[in-house]
Amino acid sequence: MKSFQSFRLDAADHCLWRGEERVIITPKAFDVLRHLVENAGRLVTQNELLEALWPETYVNQEVLRKYILEIRKVLGDQHKNPAFIETVTKRGYRFIAPVTDDSATELPDLSSPSAREKKARDETATPERESFSSKGRTWKLAIIPALVLVVAVTCMIGLIWLTRSRLHASSFKNNSIAVLPFTDMSPGKDQEYFADGLSEQLINDLAKVSGLKVVARSSAFQFKGKSEDLRTVGHELGVANILEGSVRKEGNHVRITASLIKADDGFQLWSETYDRDVDHIFEAQDDIARDVTSTLQIRLLKPAGSGISARSPSTNPEAYQAYLQGQYFIARGQDKEDLDKALSYADQAIKWDASFAPAWAQRSQVLQTMASVALIENKDGFRRAHESATKAIALDPNLATGYLALGLIQINHDWDWDGANASLKKAGTLEPGNADGLCYRAYLARYLGHGDEAIDLYKQAIALDPLRANFHLALGYELFFVGRNEEALAELQRAEELNTQISSLHLTRAKILMSQGHPQEALAEMEKETGEWEKFSGETMAHHLLRQRKESDAALKKLIATHQNDCAYQIAEAYAYREENNEAFHWLDRAVRQRDAGAPELKRSPLMINLRQDPRYAGLLKQMHLAD
Repeated sequence: MKSFQSFRLDAADHCLWRGEERVIITPKAFDVLRHLVENAGRLVTQNELLEALWPETYVNQEVLRKYILEIRKVLGDQHKNPAFIETVTKRGYRFIAPVTDDSATELPDLSSPSAREKKARDETATPERESFSSKGRTWKLAIIPALVLVVAVTCMIGLIWLTRSRLHASSFKNNSIAVLPFTDMSPGKDQEYFADGLSEQLINDLAKVSGLKVVARSSAFQFKGKSEDLRTVGHELGVANILEGSVRKEGNHVRITASLIKADDGFQLWSETYDRDVDHIFEAQDDIARDVTSTLQIRLLKPAGSGISARSPSTNPEAYQAYLQGQYFIARGQDKEDLDKALSYADQAIKWDASFAPAWAQRSQVLQTMASVALIENKDGFRRAHESATKAIALDPNLATGYLALGLIQINHDWDWDGANASLKKAGTLEPGNADGLCYRAYLARYLGHGDEAIDLYKQAIALDPLRANFHLALGYELFFVGRNEEALAELQRAEELNTQISSLHLTRAKILMSQGHPQEALAEMEKETGEWEKFSGETMAHHLLRQRKESDAALKKLIATHQNDCAYQIAEAYAYREENNEAFHWLDRAVRQRDAGAPELKRSPLMINLRQDPRYAGLLKQMHLAD
């Protein structure tokens, strides 16, 4: 038994106590807390935690941050002024509260009459319980009279929590569902990419159903590899129904088991097992999606709700498996190695079957990401991405991801606003529940100056993908653009709770603080910024506001030296903030030539106000097709 402040952690019974009350905490969060407590005072790296708690499963570090957030809520801890868990940026966590080992607590003195009477009652009523072994010593736990009261209080707390949970779950619309990542049950445990791909495809299929709210992949996959109580999952994702299952693949044969469950009480609405050859995997996916939709329509949805239409004939299994492996690496982030692998798998899928439209859309997505982060030459990368997206649409005009890929290219590179609007509307018609599609539409609305529309669309995207930190960050940024700073700060706080390492968060918060006349606080924020160009940009502006010219110049010099090829707009923004307009326009001209994705912000950015009366400002907007 470990104690810290008013808490006691019982590793044997997997319980956390605050005084005499048992604290509600999910099993995996308890495991994270236990590991930190057992290593109190020592920096525990993120990799150490992941290897200790998920030894044979790939788990995104964002999942770990989610459990740290849960633990902080349970303990009443604060990220900025911690009493229990200290975050060491980019490295890990340290448990800083003093911890005592209660395993050596003295046994009660049985010489007193009251103690002898209690022992006799215990021996006749309930067998004496053995506790855990600590450092090789096994101890007996005496049962105290207050145990009955503790059990009663604990049961009452649990009942209250369960009642609140059920009431909260019942408030969710019945036409809402989350597809959890299917479990790989294959003998070699080497089909994780296949199970993930199946889950993702089912999410995409169900998102096409009118009237059905489907949680997006990034939020649903936060629960990958965990045995969470479904009430907790339903509560965190805001859904009333959960689809879960498993995949067992041997050779060319695959068995898929799927179950549709009510989140509030665990009642199973439907369950089925599908045996298929990989050659007919699309058929199995269609069957599952159609069966789930039918069940939901019978029990939950209006009969008029549209169902799943049959997809085009399946491609060959090698192409499909290469596609799934590409999706796996895309989901890992923007690391060069992962993007190179994703592109390689997309090319392999196309080599196996050049008519497979999803692989062309995947290729487009990877190429434009690589071009955006300067891993490949910008103009050529976007040209190839555009060709791939167009090819995907030509092969399958009903493929939403093709239109999404094209729409994002039209926003970030072509500055074809009408074309982007048409592409994203078409994608929205095909998959009305696609959270990325809503986010892209919000992105477009922001550039066009439609602030209220952008905010509404970001909120719709968050409703479908509530645990995605960058959605909350994007909403916070838009709220800052329209001057709703307090709401913006609240969204940034939510983003930080979900992902403490997300880049641009502290820069955005610093911009708000600077607009409010708090340069010192803004500079302190920049010390926490995880993005490189973001850090240099924010420091340039904060030091300028503090009249620290030398420091501002040094930060700006670093920004130019390291990011002149991919952050020309941000360099212009820094010069504009310093009221050095000629230099600002020099870099804006370069941003427009380079097709910098940030350049369209010129129209609305609060940091570019100094430039708006200059004739060159209107000329640049005209070049970007943003002139009123």
